[in-house]
This record gives sequence, structure tokens and C-alpha cells, in this order.
Amino acid sequence: MSGITNVNAIRRNVEEILRQLPQGVTLVAAAKTRTNEEVRAAIEAGIQVVGHNYVQEAELMKAALGGVARWHLIGHLQKNKAKKAAEIFDMIETVDSFLLAAKLDRECADMGKVMPILIEINSGREAAKSGVLPEEAENLAVLITSLSHVRLMGFMTLGPFSDNPEDSRPYFKTTKEVFDALSRAGHANIDMRFLSMGMSSSWRVAIEEGANIIRIGTSIFGARS
Repeated sequence: MSGITNVNAIRRNVEEILRQLPQGVTLVAAAKTRTNEEVRAAIEAGIQVVGHNYVQEAELMKAALGGVARWHLIGHLQKNKAKKAAEIFDMIETVDSFLLAAKLDRECADMGKVMPILIEINSGREAAKSGVLPEEAENLAVLITSLSHVRLMGFMTLGPFSDNPEDSRPYFKTTKEVFDALSRAGHANIDMRFLSMGMSSSWRVAIEEGANIIRIGTSIFGARS
């Protein structure tokens, strides 16, 4: 596929997905392994938030593209990269420990900013994946309320990978139940506003189960080469 054809396909894909989204749902373009030109085409087609899994790659891409989008970290964050992540991103979706939240808090304090964060929920209870178990989420959330330069604003989950979107529904449902329970608890300094769930194969089911952030790569950019 030529570069021009690929750019046109990306634009059409973004426009089609945006057309289908309910009001209030944010489409995050998952940019891992994608080129600057591909991500630029997505932004020009209406993408307002770019998600990246890796701090260093995101730094280079953001510098190349300029300040034309907001940036979310959607991959696991190591504590030794917290400072750089705090500089680059507008939201960290993958906080999974108090130690990480506290490190981000210190780095953001030095920068004079408050970072919106989401707690990553390991809804599938997968040993190889990061995230906290659903029953541990409220305890972590309460601990985070002691920090003044990060702001807990919701949850994110992946769930086990499957080609069948319906396989993801129980994991999204579990995450929404924990989200709602924490919302009802009324803790100070928690603003349960965002629920980030669903990718290319599962975003429609995720929205049905309450997602208002979806993270899509393949359905925008095509299969990775």
C-alpha cells in the first residue's frame, strides 16, 4: 500500500469510527509501532487524543508532531520513567501501585502540575499483566487521595485478548461495577469521570458496558506489519 493510499485509509477509518461514537466517548488512537505520518493523518481526521505504550517513543513522536493533540500513556509505566512520563503525557491510564502514584506525585510537584491518572484494573486476573485486582482498587484509590499532584479520575482495563468481542463483556462489566461502587463511596479527592475500556475488536461492547474512553489501533491504522 502506498503512503498516500494508507493516509487516505486512516482518515476514512477515523471518520467512520467517530461517526459511530455516542456523545461523550473519547477515541484514543493507539500509536504503538505507528509512524509519525500515520499518526498525523489520524489527527488531521479528527483524533484529539493519542495513546502510546512507551515513554521514549512517545517523546519523539510528540516532538515531531507538535502540540496538536493530547497524549495518554496506555502502557505499563516503570517508576524510573515517571519523570519523563510526567513531562510528556496529559494523562497516565496505567497506575497500578501506590509507589508509582507517589513517584508521579513527586515528579509532578517539581513541575508544578497535577496529573490526571486512571487505576489499571486486572479484570482478567492474568498473572502476566499489570494492574490491580478488582477487589484491591478501592484501597489503592483511598491511598492515592493523600497525594496532591495526581488526581484519580477513573479506571482502565484491558481484559484477556479474544477475537470474539463478547468474550470481553464480563471483564468490562466487572470493571464498571467496581467503578460504580467507588463512585458511590464518595471519597474526597476522587473524581470518577473516565472509564477506559475496549480496543479494535471490542470497543462497541465496551461502550455498551459503560466505557467513555476507547483505545483503538488496528481499526484506525491497519494491521501491524
